[in-house]
Amino acid sequence: MTTDLLAPLDLAFWNIESAEHPMHLGALGVFSAHSPTAGAHAADLLASRAAAVPGLRMRIRDLWQPSPLKPMSFGSASREPDPDFDPLNHVVLHAPTADFHAEAGRLMERSLVRGRPPWEAHVLPGEDGVSFAVLFKFHHALADGLRALTLAAAVLDPMDLPERKPRPEEPRRGLLPDVRKLPGLVRGALSDVGRALDIGASVAVSSLGMRSSSAFTSEATGTRRTAGVVIDLDDVQRVRKTQGGTVNDVLIAVVAGALRRWLDERGDGSDGVAPRALIPVSKRRPRTAHPQGNRLSGYLIRLPVDDPDPLGRFDAVRTAMDRNKDAGPNRGAGAVALLADHVPALGHRLGGPLVSQAARLWFDILVTSVPLPSLGLKLGGNPVTEVYPFAPLARGQSLAVAVSTYRGRVHYGLVADAKAVPDLDVLAAALTEEVQALIAACGS
Repeated sequence: MTTDLLAPLDLAFWNIESAEHPMHLGALGVFSAHSPTAGAHAADLLASRAAAVPGLRMRIRDLWQPSPLKPMSFGSASREPDPDFDPLNHVVLHAPTADFHAEAGRLMERSLVRGRPPWEAHVLPGEDGVSFAVLFKFHHALADGLRALTLAAAVLDPMDLPERKPRPEEPRRGLLPDVRKLPGLVRGALSDVGRALDIGASVAVSSLGMRSSSAFTSEATGTRRTAGVVIDLDDVQRVRKTQGGTVNDVLIAVVAGALRRWLDERGDGSDGVAPRALIPVSKRRPRTAHPQGNRLSGYLIRLPVDDPDPLGRFDAVRTAMDRNKDAGPNRGAGAVALLADHVPALGHRLGGPLVSQAARLWFDILVTSVPLPSLGLKLGGNPVTEVYPFAPLARGQSLAVAVSTYRGRVHYGLVADAKAVPDLDVLAAALTEEVQALIAACGS
């Protein structure tokens, strides 16, 4: 039986979860239906195709017996094929609904069953008979955004992708390091220590300075609400071409402006507010032998919510992102996830509950980008018209934002604690308003 030891960060995600506070990511795809029975047919297709995807058969098993070759694996966990895998345990057809996001929010509240492969696909037929949606849920220990996309694409209709040449495998390492590499290894270890100290100092500094808002933190209720917003990529490009920077800079600035509008609308006030936003950065090398392992770093920036000028907010975001890129993803407070590599498995196991409480001390809001293929996605011949990514919501935080670009349109997926943010629709509307404000400020 093939097993795969969880990477340190995967193990961390596995251990910080609780029944009341799940740590799965999701994506809601909305399809144009060819017939009123398209949703039921889609559920049948997903179940039949899932059985043939090896990655969807993998469960996570806790390890309490150390391996002779890996003595530090005690307390770790591994991925292994589930001998009792049944796709009908993972693909669920629901009753027709008029509100895909209302259903998605309720479904995102539910933890994945840890004794079987931690993923689900929920098919939501539309009451209108001309659309349906599929909510995919993947535990972050099974797949990060890129891997989840790969697994989801495997059960959608085949796409014509250019063939890629396989990458040569790296030679296997022996049990002991090559003595010729020892000086480099020592230097690397010292560099790691210095990097860890730098990251720790940056985390401490990041908690100083401008105030945040109680709107971004809450007592964990485990409840979830989702919302989605679609904006035209051409509008984003118009701002970028006028002001410089990158598309991502514009998208983050839009979040900052929307948060300002939202706080003012709910009466919390935005003066002096500059929440810390974590911008994840993938460090996973493509086409590696174990592509499902999470390798994340991140950039930490202060969102200029307190700035009343849309272009001033954009300039502040662009400057902060440029500064982070110049330093690189291995340093600064945003790189704290890299420290997971230096914690033994048992440390993750014992420290998981404590770490889960620490996210609110590190950052206030997650803003992440999930890449999607430019080719049209289909299921049973029914095309995807909208796709909203949903990021995991850290314990003690009220809001997470994920962004994807698909076929010329930008999709914002919002996940919030339903009790702390009952007005998520107001924030969703503010995103659209902020794009128009930026365009007007650019004189376009």
